[in-house]
Amino acid sequence: MFHQDDTIVAIATPAGRGGIGVVRLSGPQALRIGACLARREQPLAPRHATLTRVHGSNGMADQAVVTAFPAPHSYTGEDVVELSAHGSPPLLRSIVQAALEAGARLAEPGEFTLRAYLNQRIDLVQAEAVRDLVDAVTPLQARAAFDQLEGTLTGRIREIDARLLDLTARLEASLDFPDEGYHFVEREAASSELQDIGAMLRRLLSDAGRGRLIRDGAQAVILGRPNSGKSSLFNLLAGAERAIVTAIPGTTRDLVTEVVDVDGVPLTLIDTAGIREIAGDDVETEGIARSRGAQAVADIAIVVLDGSSPLTAEDHHVLALTGGRPRVVVANKADLPAVWTAESIDAGPVLSVSALTGLNADGLRSAIAAALAGDQVARDTPSITNVRHVALLERAEAALARAATAASAGTPEEFVVLDLNEARAALEEVTGARTPEDVLRVIFDKFCIGK
Repeated sequence: MFHQDDTIVAIATPAGRGGIGVVRLSGPQALRIGACLARREQPLAPRHATLTRVHGSNGMADQAVVTAFPAPHSYTGEDVVELSAHGSPPLLRSIVQAALEAGARLAEPGEFTLRAYLNQRIDLVQAEAVRDLVDAVTPLQARAAFDQLEGTLTGRIREIDARLLDLTARLEASLDFPDEGYHFVEREAASSELQDIGAMLRRLLSDAGRGRLIRDGAQAVILGRPNSGKSSLFNLLAGAERAIVTAIPGTTRDLVTEVVDVDGVPLTLIDTAGIREIAGDDVETEGIARSRGAQAVADIAIVVLDGSSPLTAEDHHVLALTGGRPRVVVANKADLPAVWTAESIDAGPVLSVSALTGLNADGLRSAIAAALAGDQVARDTPSITNVRHVALLERAEAALARAATAASAGTPEEFVVLDLNEARAALEEVTGARTPEDVLRVIFDKFCIGK
């Protein structure tokens, strides 16, 4: 079981130097320990920022702003004290050490947010959204996480669960009248209502693929023969000279990566060694092998062809290698006269780009975004971004489908209720109303310490 009878402490700001560093205390002794660190005889004023001298271990001290949040009006629902000192790592560690000497213990990863969940300040969806918001690297990631933190997804799930609870209650009431059969709800009405609720779940799941893409990101491997302009294209998308560009074939020997924002999706670009039949040496041979390995696991391939020179056997090999998977085919060096057309290679749409001048760079980013999205229809912000939520909602949808089929066939109410209870259990596991302890440990272990 998770214990809440002790007081925890941790540095709540990122590691390293900064203008301000925050040390957070939470638990039954937080107010006492906070006053001890400030060496104050009078209690700290609730929710009032107090400028005072804070004493750490080994004689270290600092002018800090101390704020007390008595329970239950705090982030965790417990007594909380936050000490905002100067962001010196040794100073912050000394404050934490002094708190430990006064009776606190070091917080585990995510333990402050776990206590907020256990004290019903937030539900499990909102707790997971806290981590997603902290980890967000694109504006769309942050917006999706904040929507979940505000309770958007929780509200939609609770609406579905409320309808299921009402229908379950009527079906269970009918069990008291075995001779009547569907006494409090008609069989056809029950089946219709279940189909309607199932449609609500399907609408909720409809943008799950795009949501997971936004949350988890994707990988794009840049492939092509040597000197087709792969590294130049990589630098263009990265917005920096990350990869070495020379006129010598085989310059790129290893995988070079960079994360870029493509329509809100954190995309890891992978520049690879040029693929050709005969490598210059053993190092290039290994680089080509890694190129093939990268393309096998990437979400999409960006195939770079030199539009200013005739296509080679290596170009056709790369096209064949990436056929049948999401890809963007680029005719690079559009600033030079083209010597072949897209129709001559039968590879679908081919985008003319100049990595040297930046010509059609926006069109390339749009094409990459479209290849990533596939058949997903873009909406403002996806409701679902978490694979755990998707799996549970799909389980609920399957249970509802079985219940609807059973009700339409006139199956006794108790069998329909069993499926409805399974659906409700899956929904409650999403929000954390009933989630196994081992699942909670996995979720909160992924948090940073101090949050």
